[in-house]
Amino acid sequence: MIIQVYEIQTPDEADKIIDLGVTNFGSVVLSQADWRVPLIHETIRRIQSCGLRSSLIPLFQDTGVISRVLDYYAPDIVHFCDAFIGTHDAESNVSRLLDVQQRIRAKYPEMAMMRTIPISRPGLADPSHVMTLADTFEPVSDFFLIDTVMAEANGGAMSSEPVEGFVGITGKICDWNVAAALVDHAKIPVILAGGISPENAYAAVHHVRPAGIDSCTGTNALGVDGLPIRFQKDRRKVHRLVQETRRAEQALARVS
Repeated sequence: MIIQVYEIQTPDEADKIIDLGVTNFGSVVLSQADWRVPLIHETIRRIQSCGLRSSLIPLFQDTGVISRVLDYYAPDIVHFCDAFIGTHDAESNVSRLLDVQQRIRAKYPEMAMMRTIPISRPGLADPSHVMTLADTFEPVSDFFLIDTVMAEANGGAMSSEPVEGFVGITGKICDWNVAAALVDHAKIPVILAGGISPENAYAAVHHVRPAGIDSCTGTNALGVDGLPIRFQKDRRKVHRLVQETRRAEQALARVS
């Protein structure tokens, strides 16, 4: 089972957890204008040198800039995490993002591609919307990552997301019933994110039965105010996350 953690932005943060059993390390390029960040480049090289996989999110949609980013960083996986929900012209937006992904796929056929499928919080998700998005993007994706979107499936402002226009770092779980349905529906591996922590990883794996789990906020260190510190991992939390995920994986193997 894949165990992925975001957001690893420096070699020091990678070194802190690289021996704990994490399989995939995710980094984020935050700015289209300042996309060349040597520390992230060094982080990806460090991860790959240990035989582990790197995943990279560009938080912008310009195909030309994304190409320069991929040429420079050369990650194992490029990860797209657009929110979709809340746009004025959702169908046109999906078509445009599909075109971006198709262009990148054609230019970098050797690079794996991950697409986030947003699912609303428990009781608010629209399963048909989720399955339609999955069917649209599956032909140009190697992995899906399920993550929590704060806007409801029938609309909502993009500004309700922590990073406007993109999915992630909410610290909230999505509707696991819809997530499990997507795992059954999809023909490619599905990774479960959205509020995953050492405390709920076992239950999440049992309920959703994904190909992997992903954690960001739930494994971050806490500040003096008790809130997660972005880009700073808690080694003990990551260790427990790996333990709980492997424990769930072993339990499922015994009953299968």
